[in-house]
Amino acid sequence: MFNPSEYIKEHIRTVENWPQEGVMFRDITPLLQNPKVFRVLIDMFVHRYMDEKLDVVAGLDARGFIIGSVLAYELNLGFVPIRKKGKLPFHTVSEQYELEYGSATVELHADACKKGDRVVLIDDLIATGGTMMAGKKLLERLGATVVEGAVIVDLPELGGSKIIRDSGLPLYTVCNFDGH
Repeated sequence: MFNPSEYIKEHIRTVENWPQEGVMFRDITPLLQNPKVFRVLIDMFVHRYMDEKLDVVAGLDARGFIIGSVLAYELNLGFVPIRKKGKLPFHTVSEQYELEYGSATVELHADACKKGDRVVLIDDLIATGGTMMAGKKLLERLGATVVEGAVIVDLPELGGSKIIRDSGLPLYTVCNFDGH
């Protein structure tokens, strides 16, 4: 029987020691390059959210833009990019967070969504949970309700998915990898 989660997982490349020694980088570009695999992935997200009452899809910089914008298009919703600091040209709100290998700041346009908007927040993977928590805080600061976080890959040993769920945000993951 066809298992879409395993099918997606088979098309994710592991790059050892990148971007630094000891990190096992989960590279989604092979699944994006294969039109059949990419369609299966997008269809998984579309079917999950097609009956949700959503107002917008928010994607985290940068790979969350790929999945999030296609999902927004398929659901006939707007797309909101949450970018790395200094990349947005208008008035922004920002949030600093910790990464597995450093810290960063993300920003959102101050008018990206409005009070009461129901949002799904998308990224490619969850490691320590910092990026998704920062995105959630930004959206909530603007008055939006983050209905669910969604990622392709969960790295459960790094604890991010537990942090996200413990914060009260439901989290959908397509597949997971042991180790980092």
